[in-house]
Amino acid sequence: MTWTPPLVEQIMNEAATTLRRLPAHGPSGHRSSWPRPLRDAADLADCVDPPRLRLRPSPDAIDRLDLVLGWMPWLAADQVKLLWARALGVPWRRICLEFGFGGRTSAWRAWVAALATLSARLTRERVAVPRPYVGALPPDRFLPNS
Repeated sequence: MTWTPPLVEQIMNEAATTLRRLPAHGPSGHRSSWPRPLRDAADLADCVDPPRLRLRPSPDAIDRLDLVLGWMPWLAADQVKLLWARALGVPWRRICLEFGFGGRTSAWRAWVAALATLSARLTRERVAVPRPYVGALPPDRFLPNS
């Protein structure tokens, strides 16, 4: 199966979601010996939002995240940062400011070029497409309508 830029984008987006779902703390079993602080009503009044339930990623999603992380050495550092920024949902305006692009079109072209470079390398290396994505190719919106 041939890799395409939209397929790479879809897998990168899933990897970013998986990364967000991983626990923020270190390995379990490493805890502090200090007692938990006592909280009173005044302390709790400062809390605006209750803690959110964080859904843990599946082992298969973590395996696909590891696969994506293995692709990153194939790209230049700026391309890696750009791909992760878009996968994490950073707005184009902020990307243009942080990366020094003259406009959204230039940033988009660099992003598509990074996806194309990665998809070409994955095809050349004959990397297998992860099982959930086999036969479920997204529409190729990087090509003009014919």
